[in-house]
Amino acid sequence: MDGSVTLDRIVMRFGDFTAIEPTRLTIESGEFFSFLGPSGCGKTTLLNIVSGFLSPSEGQVYIGGEPMVGVPVNRRPTAMIFQNLALFPLMSVYQNIEFGLEVRGMEKRARRQRSDELLELVALSGSGDKPISALSGGQKQRVAIARALAVEPRVLLLDEPLSALDLKLRQHMRNELKAIQRKTGITFIYITHDQGEALAMSDRVAVMSAGRIQQVADPETLYHRPGTGFVAAFVGENNRLPGIVVEVTETLVTLEVAGLGRLTGRAGQAALAVGQRAALYVRPEQLLLLDETAAGTAAPATLEAEVESVNFEGAWRMLEARLSATGERLRILLGQGGDSRQSLAPGAHGRFGYDPQQAIVLADDDSPRLDAETGEVVSGQPRERSHAASA
Repeated sequence: MDGSVTLDRIVMRFGDFTAIEPTRLTIESGEFFSFLGPSGCGKTTLLNIVSGFLSPSEGQVYIGGEPMVGVPVNRRPTAMIFQNLALFPLMSVYQNIEFGLEVRGMEKRARRQRSDELLELVALSGSGDKPISALSGGQKQRVAIARALAVEPRVLLLDEPLSALDLKLRQHMRNELKAIQRKTGITFIYITHDQGEALAMSDRVAVMSAGRIQQVADPETLYHRPGTGFVAAFVGENNRLPGIVVEVTETLVTLEVAGLGRLTGRAGQAALAVGQRAALYVRPEQLLLLDETAAGTAAPATLEAEVESVNFEGAWRMLEARLSATGERLRILLGQGGDSRQSLAPGAHGRFGYDPQQAIVLADDDSPRLDAETGEVVSGQPRERSHAASA
């Protein structure tokens, strides 16, 4: 059945506070779609509008082409998995999975057959009689998925269901969720602030900030071709170097950056003009430590910095540094190969280069962005927080 979801000019207000700015979006049937953004950006509010827990101030929601505004939660072709799972702790696994089926009047034998099918799907065969308290965190997640799937929804809504799990289990459950979605063919709409989750599982991702969708794209496009400065900073690590556009070609943009001179990167999707404020974004893994023998060579894409700390991350070392000319923060991710470890001790000075084709220049406008030091959303129009506006 058609599990497509369309948001048609959706607006959500709580009094004078606008939690969701006018939004249009179509999620295809059978798609694993994620809303990604920091706390307070409006992603859970959108999920609650799709589920029916909230009614939008303006606009319409369509599921399978059918209008949903005014349709109660229990009559929508959706099911929801909450962050706290909301399992019944005094019931068995079977009783949890069969609860919705019993409410719908399904007879006992059919309920049990459906439960066994779902337990096999989520790799919990033989666990139906266990109490919920006897299960691990990952097993509880699977029971919650089985219970949601029991009512055969066309759309499954997931509100940060992995946030309470430890790192290893979270990574494992990503793969499990993706596999289950592929097997069932159900539309999954996933809410998360964790970019790793969104990139690893999703067919497409909508990056949100301050009640607006900044960009919708597949994970690789978001990472390599961000459309705004906020997306560039939020999806993966990025070094941001603001300046003024001094030259524009078909594929490259050159900035005059205070204290650093001219730096070049490839042009983003939006056209830039000479004299416009913009910023160059270069990811830590794109910065290379230049050999000392190259110290005298002319390299327009070269940055000199003093290393403040070197953090061992297994196959990688993350360098925290400060640009020698400006004191701005710079992060560099280097592999463990090479003989440069001694020279990269805290206090050492290094020259780092990048390929201009691996950096991107984006307009430095008033849209929200992430502060490099604090990780907080800054710039853009100020938004008052409201207890009614979910993350």
